Amino acid sequence: MLINELSKRTGVPIPTLRYYENYGLFKGVSDEKVKTNNYKDYDESIIEKIEIIKGAKNAGFTLSEIKKLLESWYNERLSLDKKVEVVNNKINEIESKIRELNQVKKLLVEAIKDIENGDC
Repeated sequence: MLINELSKRTGVPIPTLRYYENYGLFKGVSDEKVKTNNYKDYDESIIEKIEIIKGAKNAGFTLSEIKKLLESWYNERLSLDKKVEVVNNKINEIESKIRELNQVKKLLVEAIKDIENGDC
């Protein structure tokens, strides 16, 4: 399939797909016989990768982390235990960020009280 169909099927804009491809998250195949355009063909397995990318981004993984995950996941270098460890590490990181954000929220609430009391 061409990139426009890939975009329609995954809901990811074409410029984003091109960025992901240039970043090395997946690769399309050019037809060596055709010299007049730069069209690439993407097989069905790319859709699964893009869904993984979307899910990982929503979970807070960076593109760098996603690239390492995809390389390891698809080359079967990650054992089941290691896959669970990677996800648990991200959960711990998210929980830490939640704690930090709750502290910031608490400071802001206190700042509002100070403002309302005329202390600021």
